Parts: sequence; C-alpha cells; structure tokens
Amino acid sequence: MIPSQYYIIAKLLSIESYIKPETGESMSKPLSILGKYLNKPVIVELRGGKQYRGILDGFDPHLNLVLRSAEEMSEGKLVRKHDLAIVRGDNVIYISP
Repeated sequence: MIPSQYYIIAKLLSIESYIKPETGESMSKPLSILGKYLNKPVIVELRGGKQYRGILDGFDPHLNLVLRSAEEMSEGKLVRKHDLAIVRGDNVIYISP
C-alpha cells in the first residue's frame, strides 16, 4: 500500500494548475510550465559551475532531464558536445528558456 502523503504528492504533480489558498488565484505547476519547453532550446545550470545548452527532449518529476544536441559548458567555455545528454535532477539549479 502506498502511504497517503506520497499519493497526495503524486496527484499534485499530475495537476497542471491549482488555486493558491491565500489569494484564491490560479497558479501553474512547475512541471506543466516546463512541459511548454519540450522540443525547444533551454539552458540548464548545474551545481559545480557546469551548464548545459540543448533541446529539451524530456523530463520527469525529479527534474531528471534529457537534452538533444547538448553543449556542455564550464566557466563559460565549451567543454564538449553531446548528441544526447541525461542530466540528474539533483544537480539542477535552474532551467532557463
């Protein structure tokens, strides 16, 4: 049996928007916003000063990312190019269009 707190979190992640209790305004979920950038170029900043630039091909609720035609950057300089790169979500600081 799945503990109820995990079930609630899973349900919240699958909802595209929700009502903010304090103000009553509609808010978009971060994953639904990220979904709008599928097949579009993104910049991903990682811990340790690394950065990836590429086409967002997929992601999961843990922010594990799949990038196509990715460029690995370090300190603003190109380190290498990848046809496909998988980035572990624990290392992501931000994702920018």
